Amino acid sequence: MDRTEENRQEYKELQRRVKREVSKAKKEAYDELYTRLDTREGQKDLHRLARQRDRDGKDVQQVRVIKDRDGKVLTSEESVQRRWKEYFEELMNEENEREKRVEEVTSVEQKVDKIRKDEVRKALKRMKSGKAVGPDDIPLEVWKCLGEAAVEFLTSLFNRVLESEKMPEEWRKRHKGTKSTTDAIFALRILMEKYRDGQRELHCVFVDLEKAYDRVPREELWYCMRKSGVAEKYVRLVQDMHERSRTVVRYAVGQTEEFKVEVGLHQGSALSPFLFAMVMDQLSEEVRQESPCTMMLADDIVICSESREQVEVCAGEKRNESQS
Repeated sequence: MDRTEENRQEYKELQRRVKREVSKAKKEAYDELYTRLDTREGQKDLHRLARQRDRDGKDVQQVRVIKDRDGKVLTSEESVQRRWKEYFEELMNEENEREKRVEEVTSVEQKVDKIRKDEVRKALKRMKSGKAVGPDDIPLEVWKCLGEAAVEFLTSLFNRVLESEKMPEEWRKRHKGTKSTTDAIFALRILMEKYRDGQRELHCVFVDLEKAYDRVPREELWYCMRKSGVAEKYVRLVQDMHERSRTVVRYAVGQTEEFKVEVGLHQGSALSPFLFAMVMDQLSEEVRQESPCTMMLADDIVICSESREQVEVCAGEKRNESQS
């Protein structure tokens, strides 16, 4: 209550002492726990903890708040499962109304080099461990542990796919995913500080393209790939990846049955962010030329300008663009 400098310094010193004591107590508690785990009683405790965490992870309370089309609360696991499937099956198979593109673009027919072992080795090394597994339930750590055997196998497999322009049927199954906007926020903060230092105004409009990944028209994707100069062989490969694609939705206590996906990009695919950025790059070309600064990260867009009027004009054009 008494905010004097002396009290402030005393408060900081007490904070440091408390942190040290807490850290010391945690270390002692963990040492005691590890010692106990080596005993028969400790193993029983571990199994009991694992079972409890499994029950908590199912989160039955979350399932009970799912509602049907009419707002009626669904309580049974079967009805919840059907509702998740129904919702996403409609979402991922419906395009927004738009004008059909009549403009044609020239295909780029060129030789495509085979995938090399060093490229696969480098890609495996860069991939982060601890990520969620795909439909095959094989974690990335398995491929890394196999070392050169994995590099040999994957290089051969990828080159067969590249040559035939057909991917294995098992790869057509996907899961829903999430994303993060941390990078866009960090970049915007740097930009705002720069303008503040220069005593200049900066107006920003945040554009969130709702369900953007799920609504990308695939014909528009092929067009943007060709307009970007992508080799036609890669276009055909991406087309094959999206043909007959199927997905499931994982929810609190299980997952739905498979259903087809005829619109949008694959959820969880490492290629999808690159394809989405390519589409946005082509479709936002005119807007980016008019606006002094446009930042894009997945479906989060920030349009910036020193003029409020200019930002409003660009935002209006971006709205019309996304609707078409």
